[in-house]
Amino acid sequence: MVSTKAIRDILIPAMDFPSTGSAPVFGIMQGRLSPPEDGRFQSFPRESWREEFPRAKQAGLRYLEWIHDEYGRTANPIFSADRLGEFDALKQQYSIATPALCGDWFMDFPLIRCTTEELAAREHHLHELIPIAKRIGAHHMVLPFVDQSSIKTEEEKSQVVDVLRRALSMAEREGIELHLEADFNPQDFATFLSRIEHPLLKVNWDSGNSSGLGYVATDEFAAYGHRIGSVHIKDRYKKPEGGVETRPLGTGSADFDDVFRAIRSIDYKGGYTLQVARGDPGDEVKFIKTQLEFLRRHVS
Repeated sequence: MVSTKAIRDILIPAMDFPSTGSAPVFGIMQGRLSPPEDGRFQSFPRESWREEFPRAKQAGLRYLEWIHDEYGRTANPIFSADRLGEFDALKQQYSIATPALCGDWFMDFPLIRCTTEELAAREHHLHELIPIAKRIGAHHMVLPFVDQSSIKTEEEKSQVVDVLRRALSMAEREGIELHLEADFNPQDFATFLSRIEHPLLKVNWDSGNSSGLGYVATDEFAAYGHRIGSVHIKDRYKKPEGGVETRPLGTGSADFDDVFRAIRSIDYKGGYTLQVARGDPGDEVKFIKTQLEFLRRHVS
């Protein structure tokens, strides 16, 4: 395994992250700046991905976290040489970065609970995505292990560890971090992470997932805060009768005083990605501005 210093050295030229000195940087999950398509709460915006660049700028955001899922696979410009040129031009025109690739495809096709043949194909696709992430200027890929891809058993933990170890060899060559989004409780997540002490393997921490599960942010950061590499911001309400729903920031179960106390405890320097509830279709920019104002108040 390469050293932490060597990893840091190869990461620097791969990063496409908007620099504002010490000021916090705000971005958004792709699709939140467009009306939902086919009733999907989160998906690659097949019909309006181009329009999200000027909308992000209008909303006062600095980056888009780019989505790859099965729904948008055939329309996503990251898989087309011709459309990549258009993608690059839009980024430059509107000064919007794409520092993260969100692998929602692995929600559709999890790296667990599948046949040997299916796992081989899915793992091969993971390896294909790592150089693509670098090509689009991403610093990291988010790998979701929540909901239908949640890790449940010891066998599944071992399988994911093996998959990640193999993927990290590719990540080392490309200088891309792998950020895990999981629903473990704080101590179980810390124990799982200790099985792979690699500087490119980090955590994507999500305030909405945390609040929806009833976790306390400061407890989570105390357990594995040194491994947190990226932050998603949303608010979920944990219903007394069971279940959760995503709500506008400040109206769910998240304790944002505790959230930002936890974030400050690790001297976090990364971006804040809005993955918030949806407003009225067609009024996305206005709604996101209200969510961004809430976030700015708490960050400052």
